[in-house]
Amino acid sequence: MTNGQSRNLGVLTSGGDAPGMNAAVRAVVRTALDRGVDVFAIHEGLQGLVEGGNKIRRMDWDSVGGILHQGGTVIGSARSKAFRTREGRRAAARNLVENDIDSLVVIGGDGSLTGANLFRTEWPDLLSELVGEGAIGEDAPRNHPSLAIVGLVGSIDNDMFGTDMTIGADTALHRITEAIDAISSTASSHQRTFVIEVMGRHCGYLALMSALATGAHWVFIPESPPAVDDWAARMAESLKAGRAMGRRSNIVVVAEGAQDRHGNPITSTDVQQALEEGLGDEARVTILGHVQRGGTPSAFDRYLSSVLGHAAVDAVLSSTPDAEPQLIGIRQSAIVRSPLMESVEKTRQMPEVIKAGEYEKAMEMRGGSFSEAFRHLRTLLRAAPHATPEGHRPLRLAIMHGGGPSPGMNTAVRTAVRLGIDHGHTILGVRNGIQGLLAGHLIEMDWMSVDGWVARGGAELGTSRFVPAERDLARLSERIRELKIDGLMMIGGAAGYEAAYRIFRERVEDKSLRIPIVCLPATINNDLPGTQMSVGADTALNSIVGNVDKIKESAVACQRCYVVEVMGHDCGYLALFAGMATGAERVYLPEEPITIADLQIDVAKLVRGFERGKRLALIVRSERADPEMLYDTGFMVRIFEKEGGDLFDVRQAILGHVQQGGRPSPYDRIQATRLAGHCIEFLVEQADRPSPAGSMIGLQNGQVIHTPLDDLPLLMEDGTQRPKQEWWMALRPIAALLSQPEPPARPS
Repeated sequence: MTNGQSRNLGVLTSGGDAPGMNAAVRAVVRTALDRGVDVFAIHEGLQGLVEGGNKIRRMDWDSVGGILHQGGTVIGSARSKAFRTREGRRAAARNLVENDIDSLVVIGGDGSLTGANLFRTEWPDLLSELVGEGAIGEDAPRNHPSLAIVGLVGSIDNDMFGTDMTIGADTALHRITEAIDAISSTASSHQRTFVIEVMGRHCGYLALMSALATGAHWVFIPESPPAVDDWAARMAESLKAGRAMGRRSNIVVVAEGAQDRHGNPITSTDVQQALEEGLGDEARVTILGHVQRGGTPSAFDRYLSSVLGHAAVDAVLSSTPDAEPQLIGIRQSAIVRSPLMESVEKTRQMPEVIKAGEYEKAMEMRGGSFSEAFRHLRTLLRAAPHATPEGHRPLRLAIMHGGGPSPGMNTAVRTAVRLGIDHGHTILGVRNGIQGLLAGHLIEMDWMSVDGWVARGGAELGTSRFVPAERDLARLSERIRELKIDGLMMIGGAAGYEAAYRIFRERVEDKSLRIPIVCLPATINNDLPGTQMSVGADTALNSIVGNVDKIKESAVACQRCYVVEVMGHDCGYLALFAGMATGAERVYLPEEPITIADLQIDVAKLVRGFERGKRLALIVRSERADPEMLYDTGFMVRIFEKEGGDLFDVRQAILGHVQQGGRPSPYDRIQATRLAGHCIEFLVEQADRPSPAGSMIGLQNGQVIHTPLDDLPLLMEDGTQRPKQEWWMALRPIAALLSQPEPPARPS
């Protein structure tokens, strides 16, 4: 320990539960044990600190086995009145000293973190009082001069400053999106209007993002109330117009903290009444309530909680007695530390800003991506586009897919079509990729042609892996000239990028191909340059995790090892993240090809584990973990089964194309919308330039970035279908640490 004082570390969850808390506890416990530190779980949150006794329990490696996929918090949570008193905090200090604990990782909301910080500041005085009472020994203050605190935010509202995402928010968004998708099918069948109330007392994140992800037709959030007092009439007018355009359902999302410009609450009942009066039809209300908190955490929440828990231990062990407590969060894809109380104070400013009617400031405080999402939503939910301004030069922009199908492709098309049309441009949908363009299979898209596409899996325009050869480029040039195409948007994977690159490269010889081209990354493999995440990868990952959870439940009853093969081509993203999210003991990646020595070591570990009472083993293998395909999944199963003998049996699960199917996840819908909006802006901006650019758009460190299409070959690793730089490989050591079957032996 660098501070020379820490004996043991405690971890607790407090306040409202949030999916992913268990993954965080698991990461804290295993990282601490790996660092040679004893760790205690404090059950029932801050109340457990006050009560002590069996509420403070020593944890070992296996104590946190099998909890990764569980919702809620297995160590319990509570809001403690006793801890708010001096006497309660004095009892808590005594309980910690008796267990030699002077470092705490607190997983909770702003109230829990504030209480923990107060406890830290009072620590020396509390110990002095306890010595005076004879409750602890006189050497206790010397042995425990300070209390180190590190905070992780567990809150589904995503309302905390100091982190872009809080533990549980992604899962809550999954629950809301699934519910609205289900309600939308009923609403459409009966041409009904539904009002959905979601959580978010002072934060509209869940309402805004769920409305964006589900294609809702109106939304109310605290940060941006309706601009006019007659909002009810405006809303009814807009929904009537949508019905006249052929829309069969009306979905209105209301955050529980929604209000008007004067601070008066806008409740789901208020909205229901306004709709029934304005539309003359019955409106139904669904209040989702605590279902938003519950259930199995999403793949992202398992990943986020794991890396935050790991970082929290390193932060608390490196703290000094006079160090300010830290909040561990994620900002622009990087794990960051922020002063705990500064983050809490900024969080508590937001309700005051909203109460004061400073709504522009409130939106600014939420950040650029929040404001951008709100701006896009205001266009997407319109019943019809704005009128085209006079003097405007309309462009003819073509949209197509390339590569395999990926969830979120339809979402991106919907956004591009509506934003393009809203700006007065003609949008052409190309059927079946490059082959469709060669054959002239295009359709002019209108506003309602993409109605309902936001939630659809697959690719309604069709896709193919066809890459044009040299002989095809002249025909493509002729088609582009005939159809008067002013810009091209390619939504797809490696084949789509290669096709776009070949067209762009040919422009030197052929002036007809001198049009702007933009590529939007859409592939489950997450193997494209210029972006840290591709549209579809999150959906595929959640599909894998859901299936592996079921496999584990079946395997645990009968001493079994499962080898699960996932997609990815030459990129191990899905395998590594699936392994981290499901607790796999071993993950095989294309970036680290399988060797016979690896298999020998892993067989020995499996045998040793099952000899010691192990009931389940899980191994995740990327489909090209062995480039020569000698050590394929079947081969591995036969090796493990032969060596396992009577100890355990082995089964394989090749998940196959189920990974490419299904409705896109909320994350993929939101990012597809965000990127597609930027794609249209790029094409419009470049269209009138003498030498328009080609771009690969993507997300890097949370920001939308354009990478020159010319750079495609330079950014790809030779002989493979993956980029040279893969940010997620830095997580390999964390995944290996958390998933190892037992802690490393401590030095004697």
